Amino acid sequence: MNECLITVVGNIVNSPQRSRLPSGDGVTNFRMASTSRRFDRETQAWTDNRTFFVDVECWGELGGNVSHTLSKGDPVVVRGELYTHSWDSEQGRRSRPQIRAAHVGPDLTRGTAEFRRSARPVTQAAPPGVPDDVAAEPPAEDPWADRPTDYIEGEAAFSEVDSDLTGDRAAVPALT
Repeated sequence: MNECLITVVGNIVNSPQRSRLPSGDGVTNFRMASTSRRFDRETQAWTDNRTFFVDVECWGELGGNVSHTLSKGDPVVVRGELYTHSWDSEQGRRSRPQIRAAHVGPDLTRGTAEFRRSARPVTQAAPPGVPDDVAAEPPAEDPWADRPTDYIEGEAAFSEVDSDLTGDRAAVPALT
């Protein structure tokens, strides 16, 4: 339980590369750069400071989504486990920082994005007494897929919530 979790905001510096391993697992790798900024009192302007380069690996479905969505130069936010990747070379033992990403997304402070959910196959065992061919039918369309928001309008939108820290309960009126 000594993972070093990190969030890095920066830009992708090479095209994400998707690979399939002999085990069948898929991984997407890319390199990103995060440049800190500082205020220069002499020029009264913000200037670039140091740049942190890090390799990012994205496994499974995340890797597939990254390879189909992001490109070189895209601003991203990456969250994952930071570790040191080490190997032996002709010059001796080498190492570099690497992130095993758990989350990758576009940095929306720098632009907009259009999100589309990935199609996920439903694999369920048939309940007792239900033929396998009936259980294998595709699920019905998601009735909420075209809703513009997760919020539901009307009086039933909110349940009771704490009105203060004393534990008193009060109904929250619906927004109109």
